[in-house]
Amino acid sequence: LTHRGIIPVEDSHCVSGCGAVESAQHVFISCSIFGSLWPLVSSWVGSSMVTAQTLSDHFVQFTTSAGGTRARRSFMQLIWLACVWVVWTERNHRLFGGSANSSLLMLDKIKTFSFRWLKAKSCTLALNCHSWWSSPLLCLGLV
Repeated sequence: LTHRGIIPVEDSHCVSGCGAVESAQHVFISCSIFGSLWPLVSSWVGSSMVTAQTLSDHFVQFTTSAGGTRARRSFMQLIWLACVWVVWTERNHRLFGGSANSSLLMLDKIKTFSFRWLKAKSCTLALNCHSWWSSPLLCLGLV
């Protein structure tokens, strides 16, 4: 929007308050606020940290960080998409609603969304929400 002259340059800063110019790469990976979510998610799912600097590389590294089986990659894709969804909606809530959630609350939303998405895909899937929050790979039999 700045590039096209729709908004002035001074209004193009990240809504997290970190002071950087907003871009997709910044918001989803390198922002000190939104980017701090990735280590929390990696810790939750028990995967290694991703150090990629582009969105496409981040997606590939993240989805393979929990191991190489197809089921694990599918699970990690679901988690990556849930993260992106939560960050994007949080960004919009901050921009348009003036509200801000902590990284821990955003992590809770990722856990909730991913659980609900899996349950919606397979209503016969025997998942316990509390177990999901503590060990999602174990719940899916991927450990």
